[in-house]
Amino acid sequence: MPNPTAAMLVIGDEILSGRTRDANMHHLAGELTKAAIDLAEVRVVSDDPDAITAAVKALSRSYTHVFTSGGIGPTHDDITADNVARAFDCSIDVRADARALLEAHYARTGLEINEARLRMARIPDGASLIDNPISTAPGFTIENVHVMAGVPAIFEAMLADVLPRLTGGQPVLSQSLQVLRGEGDIAGPLAELATQYSDLSIGSYPFQMDGRFGSNIVVRGHDGALIDAAMAELNRIFPQ
Repeated sequence: MPNPTAAMLVIGDEILSGRTRDANMHHLAGELTKAAIDLAEVRVVSDDPDAITAAVKALSRSYTHVFTSGGIGPTHDDITADNVARAFDCSIDVRADARALLEAHYARTGLEINEARLRMARIPDGASLIDNPISTAPGFTIENVHVMAGVPAIFEAMLADVLPRLTGGQPVLSQSLQVLRGEGDIAGPLAELATQYSDLSIGSYPFQMDGRFGSNIVVRGHDGALIDAAMAELNRIFPQ
């Protein structure tokens, strides 16, 4: 049985403008690999209502899980929650359990829970909350879409709450070999090896070091014995 699949939807003009460098995709990819859920697509969209709604609809239909980051804060341009709700044709409003979390948090910090901060308690009907141990304002899961903050520390904490509730598949195993030859020299033998071991993923990742061209050849799959056999053949083709 194939592993569950996932997509990530990164939301925000600041990502597309280059003002902010996204770190969440790298973290998500690593954590999903550990959980044996295959990250198959990453999409970045602007703070545009129709773009967010269309992307959520498309990704939700195509993958087992969708993880979003960004756009669930207190300002006018935080529009993710509304448009995820629109994607599932459900209403959204301040919810009592989310409001209670924020009220307790702001009571502890001595800050006013004003209208802007209450925006972070707006949750689509039928969604479950995602815990936020850092700044309290929750994310939420609706159907197969997990809506989380864009701030990396908060995203990571929310993901740690979500992942234990998901079912993974078989862990992906990998081994690698560094070959100090250009890709033009190794492409033919690698293609033959990939055909021979069609149940494995064999990738070539080139580099330049001390004026020499080389490549890290990575063999991935679920069958450790098959990976061992492919690596033995790889070492025979490209002796070190």
